[in-house]
This record gives sequence, structure tokens and C-alpha cells, in this order.
Amino acid sequence: MGATIRDVAREAGVSPATVSRVYNDSAPVREETRKRVLATAKRLRYVPNGTARSLSINKTHVLGFVLPEPHREFFSEIIRGIDETAHQAGYNMLVSSTHNRLENTHAALRVLRGRVDGLIVMSPHHEADLLMESLSPRTPVAFIMTAVGETPYDAFQVDNEGGGYEATRHLLEQGHRRIAIIKGPDDNLDTRERLAGYREALREAGVQADPSWELSGAFTRESGIAAAERLLELDPRPTAVFAMNDYMAFGALGAFQMAGLNVPGDVALVGFDDIMSAQYVNPPLSSIRVSSAELGRRVTQRLLDLVGRGSGLPDDPLRIKMATQLVVRDSSQISASG
Repeated sequence: MGATIRDVAREAGVSPATVSRVYNDSAPVREETRKRVLATAKRLRYVPNGTARSLSINKTHVLGFVLPEPHREFFSEIIRGIDETAHQAGYNMLVSSTHNRLENTHAALRVLRGRVDGLIVMSPHHEADLLMESLSPRTPVAFIMTAVGETPYDAFQVDNEGGGYEATRHLLEQGHRRIAIIKGPDDNLDTRERLAGYREALREAGVQADPSWELSGAFTRESGIAAAERLLELDPRPTAVFAMNDYMAFGALGAFQMAGLNVPGDVALVGFDDIMSAQYVNPPLSSIRVSSAELGRRVTQRLLDLVGRGSGLPDDPLRIKMATQLVVRDSSQISASG
């Protein structure tokens, strides 16, 4: 059996309450006493009871992250940013995926209530006001890439519209006028905003968009393949494609190459997210870069600030929009040596 708090107190010549104060930071303790207690605890291999500690200070030192799914590279990078920042602050992390279902999101939020000190929620298919009933006003919450409207929570967004505009503008500058787009699900916030950027770039260039150029997708490689196969049937066929994420771009690239088309000679291609894999396909994929790990770090730091203040709802909710960057590679322009 391991050492108890009473064992540490007896060996260090202090009361159990003093040992508790050292570990909980619940009241001032003389530096000399604190060092003696910690040295004694280390010698005795004392491990504090985390559950009891959480109850005594009303903190779990755990942050929750509710997201659509944890398996894609983009989501993994956000998790990396959250985890690094949380770990540096002495916090652990609980992750729950919802598979884009509203009932699953409510269930995850209810399960995490009382178990975490703060929540990060990513729900691009559902507006934040639909989730309010499952959120505790005492628990700080920050949303990522979710339509928050007038809800009293912090929101960290990506400049999807600007990114969609830049991707399309780049293809226009390469001389393309028949530019198709592979969309995500229509009820997704990212889809709506990236589509708006695409349409604005075409409108600004005086290009009349054809409805057949807007192809449905699902942010998966398979849906990118299916969309590209439909595109190949169009006459005249678009000479460039903007895919709303890199996975769909990868699928389209494979479909074009299977059909004997050269990328970018016959059809140019741009993705979105600039996941690490984008630079390793052949040809390397041009993409709109999103600093997803930095997004995770920034939202976590804000959440930790709220937790430290003992705040539930922020006095002045933040509305942060992360900039995107066009990264040009061989899939969208023919090199000078080509």
C-alpha cells in the first residue's frame, strides 16, 4: 500500500491540512515548509488522490474536446495544438467524436458536464444555439468552426470565404475560366463560406458560373473520386478544380490520372487545409493552408484563461478569425521547366 497524506505529514512534521494546501494551492504555505513537504512526498513516493483533490478545489484539471471525428489529419493537428497547450498548463484532455450527428453532440456534452473544467466544441454542421441546453453556464466553453450567432460564447473561426476566394483567384490568374468546385455537405458552415468565396472570385472576374460546375462532396477521398468522375462527363469540361478539402482533392487527382489526364496540363487542381500529405502526392497539391495546430493552441489558451478566472460565460465573447494562406505547388501551375 502506498504512502498516505498522513504519512507525509508525520514525516515532514506538519499537519495533513498543510500537505493538502501544498498540493491544492488553496492557501499560502511558507516556501521552506513547501519544499520539505514535497521532498518528503517524493521520498515516500506519495501520489495525491486526484479525485479527492478535484473535489476539494472544485477542479478536475481536465479539458474536454467535442469534434466531428478524430481520424482526419486536419482534426489531428487541432488536437495536437490543444494537447500541447493543455499539457504545459498541467491539464489532461478528454476527446469525444460525434460523427456530425446532433444527438451525439448533445450526448457528449452531457457526459462531460462536471467532468471537465472547460469545453472546446467543434460542430460545423450545427449552430451553437442548438447546443445551449446541454451546456452548463458555469463551465467555460469555446467553439471552433461553428456558427455561434449571438450566443454568449467565444468563437474561433477560419477565414473560409477568404480562402475560397484566394484558391479560385489563383486559378483565374493561371488563365482558367471554366473552374469547377467540389463542395462539402450543404449544411456545413465551411462549405457555405468557401462556396461564397469561390462565387465572389468568379463574379469579380466577370465569369458566369455554370451550376454544373458545383459538384457535391462529403469531405472524403471517395466523394472526391465520385465528383471528378461526374466532372469528366461534362462538355465542355472544366479546366480547373477547387476542392474544398485536401482529401477530396486527392480523390479527384487519382480519378483524373486514371482517366489519362495530366495535372495540371489538362486540369489544374487546388485543395484546402494544406495537410502534411498534400506536399507528398504526385504532383504536389496546391492548397489553402490553415494553421490548425495554432488554432488549437489559441482556443486552449483562451479557455485556460477563463478557467483560471473562474468564469463560465465571458464578459465580452471573442470572435476570432484565423487567416489562411495559399500555398502554390505543381498541381495548379505548369513549372517553367515543364
